[in-house]
Amino acid sequence: MKYIRQIIIILFISFLGEILNHLIPLPVPASIYGIIIMFAALVSGILKTESVKETSHFLIDIMPIMFVAPAVGLIEAWDLISGSLVQYLVLIIASTILVMGITGRITQRMLKQTGEKGGADHA
Repeated sequence: MKYIRQIIIILFISFLGEILNHLIPLPVPASIYGIIIMFAALVSGILKTESVKETSHFLIDIMPIMFVAPAVGLIEAWDLISGSLVQYLVLIIASTILVMGITGRITQRMLKQTGEKGGADHA
């Protein structure tokens, strides 16, 4: 029963994201709205972590399976992709380096701020 309740909470928040996607005329996917709602609910204390913990761990565990369909789609579209393979590879490498660099800088800043506020030493 606990898992059913947790999946209903997650699905309800996803549904709210879908509603926002239709109401707000921005090119933002419904899943992003759902993530923002979930984050706000968890940070504000409206929703406790324990309310979705086990189901969210399960969903994270099966996440690699969710990439199978897009990978098959790429294989099916190989004729379209193969002509621009170099451009795709350059874009993938550049965006990966950019994301890793920004993520590293943000993490360093957050760790530095935590250390300055008397938190645990992360060095």
